[in-house]
Amino acid sequence: MSYKTNSHERSLVLIKPDGVQRGLIGEVISRFEKKGLKITAMKLAWPTKELAAKHYDQPHEAMMLLGTRTLQAYEEKGVKHHISDPIEIAKDIQKKLVKFLVTGPVVAMVIEGAHAIQHVRKMRGHTNPLAADVGTITADLTIDSYFIADDAERAIRNLVHASGSVDEAENEIKIWFKESEICDYDLAIEKILYSKEWEEERADMVKGK
Repeated sequence: MSYKTNSHERSLVLIKPDGVQRGLIGEVISRFEKKGLKITAMKLAWPTKELAAKHYDQPHEAMMLLGTRTLQAYEEKGVKHHISDPIEIAKDIQKKLVKFLVTGPVVAMVIEGAHAIQHVRKMRGHTNPLAADVGTITADLTIDSYFIADDAERAIRNLVHASGSVDEAENEIKIWFKESEICDYDLAIEKILYSKEWEEERADMVKGK
């Protein structure tokens, strides 16, 4: 019996090389499981440069937005970026992200559940650990920041990637997994989380006492 709701979503989650090297795989996974989210695919893999580049590939509009936001962030800090063109800035960021992702094994997962995209992103926290809320993965488990990363001219080491939208998730899942690698199964807790029948069954048990 399937307990999927109309709000059911899938998210692609990566525990990045820094998370793997620091032995945080279990910690990260346990947070998602305790939430009630379901892992339907998982693998440990050392990404190739081609795979990493495909993962971080973005359309022109997204690249422009990334570059523009980066320029704005620098302006707010009162610092001038050494690159003035937003697209070139985005390409530079992509290059650093790819370089970081291929430094070691990552854990790739498909996580499913109601409102999975939003829940996973909330639990992951702000991509800048310095700005993340206490209780999130990035706030609790790392001390890196964009300031440190920019000074070192490297990608930020923020432990976890999480899909930002349903469309992004579906595209990313196809990069990392074949559909045959994704398991369609029910967890025992899903009946408690989603099923109307569970509540009615409990009510019947009370009546029978």
